[in-house]
Amino acid sequence: AKTKGEMTMKRTGLLHLYYGDGKGKTTCSMGLAVRAAGHGRKVVVAQFLKSDNSGERAVLEQLPTVNCIPVPGTMKFTFLMNEQEKADTRTQMTAIFSRAAELGRESDLLVLDELCSAISTGMVPLEEVLAFLDSRPESLEVVITGRDPAPELQERADYITEMRKIKHPFDKGVNAREGIEW
Repeated sequence: AKTKGEMTMKRTGLLHLYYGDGKGKTTCSMGLAVRAAGHGRKVVVAQFLKSDNSGERAVLEQLPTVNCIPVPGTMKFTFLMNEQEKADTRTQMTAIFSRAAELGRESDLLVLDELCSAISTGMVPLEEVLAFLDSRPESLEVVITGRDPAPELQERADYITEMRKIKHPFDKGVNAREGIEW
């Protein structure tokens, strides 16, 4: 049997994985960013496969301890991109991840919103993400969101929350609404 001291985890910064086809992944991660900032913690927010027009970015960018990494002004869904657009997006998304990893090493919380989707669509190499996660500072809390998380991310996660869609207005033809879905 292990003693109480042997059961204590060395790492104080844990890995959160919020995934699934339901609404709430970004909302949950941004809520945690606000909570951390409210306690004076340094937060880095990186968003993948998203443009810069979300309401949460507008608020987070006003908080003094939050650093939102710039993203493109517009973003297509990857399935609508031609090969050149995919190559350009891959370069952009990998650069955003590299910048997030660099800034994250000096922060308390790193939010990697839609990183699962960026990995599964080939826009960010899984190997780079795993290398970062395995070498990150012990105190860095990391949140990763998106659909279809790689098994390697699930293995490393301390928290796993699945957002499962039961019903969604989009199924009835209602487009995403400003201030509610983005």
